[in-house]
Amino acid sequence: MPSFDNDTQDRSAVRSLLRLWPYVRPVRTRLFSAAFVAVVASCLSLVIPLVLKWIVDSPVADRDPGGVWLGALALLLLGITEAVLFGFRRWLVARPLAGVEAAMRADLFRHLQRLPVAFHDRWASGQLLSRGTTDLMLLRMFLAFPLTFLLVNGTTILAGFVILFLQEWTLGLLLLAPVVPLVVACSLFESRYSLAARRSQDQVGDLTTVVEESVLGIRVVKGFGRHRSQATAFREMAERLRGTELVKARLLGGIWALITVIPELAVGAALVLGTVQVADGDLSAGTLVAFLSTALALRWPVDSIGFLLAMSQEAATAADRYFEVMDADVEHESHDGAPEAERAPGTADGLRFEGVVFRYPDAPADGEPVLGRIDLHVRSGETMALVGGTGSGKTTLTALVPRLYDVDAGRILLDGRDVTGMPRERLRELVSVAFEEPTLFSASVGENVLMGAGGAELRRALDIAQAGFVDGLPHGAGTQVGEQGLSLSGGQRQRLALARAVVGQPRFLVLDDPLSALDVHTEALVEAALREVLAGTTALVVAHRPSTVMLADRVALLSGGRIAAVGTHHELLRDNAEYAWLMSGGAERPAPGGAPSADGAQADGDEAHAADEAHAADGAQARDGAQAAGAAESAAGAEGSIR
Repeated sequence: MPSFDNDTQDRSAVRSLLRLWPYVRPVRTRLFSAAFVAVVASCLSLVIPLVLKWIVDSPVADRDPGGVWLGALALLLLGITEAVLFGFRRWLVARPLAGVEAAMRADLFRHLQRLPVAFHDRWASGQLLSRGTTDLMLLRMFLAFPLTFLLVNGTTILAGFVILFLQEWTLGLLLLAPVVPLVVACSLFESRYSLAARRSQDQVGDLTTVVEESVLGIRVVKGFGRHRSQATAFREMAERLRGTELVKARLLGGIWALITVIPELAVGAALVLGTVQVADGDLSAGTLVAFLSTALALRWPVDSIGFLLAMSQEAATAADRYFEVMDADVEHESHDGAPEAERAPGTADGLRFEGVVFRYPDAPADGEPVLGRIDLHVRSGETMALVGGTGSGKTTLTALVPRLYDVDAGRILLDGRDVTGMPRERLRELVSVAFEEPTLFSASVGENVLMGAGGAELRRALDIAQAGFVDGLPHGAGTQVGEQGLSLSGGQRQRLALARAVVGQPRFLVLDDPLSALDVHTEALVEAALREVLAGTTALVVAHRPSTVMLADRVALLSGGRIAAVGTHHELLRDNAEYAWLMSGGAERPAPGGAPSADGAQADGDEAHAADEAHAADGAQARDGAQAAGAAESAAGAEGSIR
């Protein structure tokens, strides 16, 4: 039934707004004081008609100029007092409500940082941005104005009608006649306006997403000449938002017209009837003036109802959207809270995957998992290369180690301890990650590298990552790199991301193809320095090229979501056709896990050996010219590093 739907919707809106109480409670004294001051100020306006009644019936009727001047002075004082009280009310609420908005924004940001990666995979960034900006602004405006004035205007209207009935009850009944149609109209308005308000705020979030993606991807947009199509897409979304805003405007205009016209008709009828009563001698002229002045004083409280209801509905929608994010489950800690015991070096077991099964949260429950029954042991102090075809699950597997995602079955052990039994903060101190797509923040080079590493050695990390170009930047490590680090080249961003991974000298290191954007000379330099780091840590390195594989003690082949083979690089080249194909870049892909045939697979292996030897030769040459290349890059850093 429609009425049930409307009632349910109204209750939902009220519940959403009531959830703001924990934020409002610390400033409740000032808010209640402001509401009381506003009620007093508003009710003072109802005293003015009583003064007018006295002026008309006494000094004016008695032709007493002194009395008229006295009445005028009283009216002036009442007006000044009302203005001062309203100004005082605004002062009372301005600072605390700015604090409420800041606290809600801080809580939202803190909560977003604790939400799992799966949540951010589902939600568009523009939707989250609009909740942290536009929606919180609407909530602050609601607490500052509609919340107070719904109470103030309601009290004023009630007090005003009491005065009207005391002056002339018949005219008071006439003014009460519009109440029923106005209540019905307001109920219909609320139900329709809340839907339009929600649609509008969601569309603002979508529009924000389009703008953000277009700005961050401006190089792609310009590179492919897609600025017109992007502009068209934006225009279409802006037109949809415009249409929704026009719907809101029509609804607000309609309710405002009804709330204005119906009471005005009642006041007009009361004026005619009151004039007749004055002519008949049943009513004094002063009483009629006071009655009409009181009715006109109630005009703004009544007229503003539609405006206040509209703002309240938008605030309720904003609260719904805010708490949609705040109600999302954060990454839960499953440990018992006991401090982690440091393991003796002799008991170190390295990194183990035992029966690990994983599927993404939004994947069908009956679908094939991305990873199925992964069993892998990276010994303590060992470097394991993870090799596999595109889409085999390599990046997904590395994301499970620092618990960016949680496994569906099985477990992951660090030195014999299940990662789900560790506090995430401690886990991410032990495990450092360098992602394939390096992300830098709008901060200095040094701040980007030292994220979460405290007083680590910045210079050492930059040297390992062969990031000598930093010295050639305008302000060295203090140079601001700009949003997403797009002022740097891809290779420079990747080297800074690698420096960030190794700066804290972590016990476990997870590298997702960390050298993919480097030229052969820089790659050789990074590999040489990285060997020293890998010698003192337990590392899992995603590799696509033989040169990266050569950093590892052993290699694991991931195929079809499972570990198909484990061994040294040369063993897998000899014994596994799929691995030989991946390393050699052959034309035909063999069956996963298939053993090499006497001729074809062995030929692939020979070809891979040849490719490996050729790359090793290139690496040797690169090392011979490494210092020259590094010096050249440092010298040209100021010109070529920030484009």
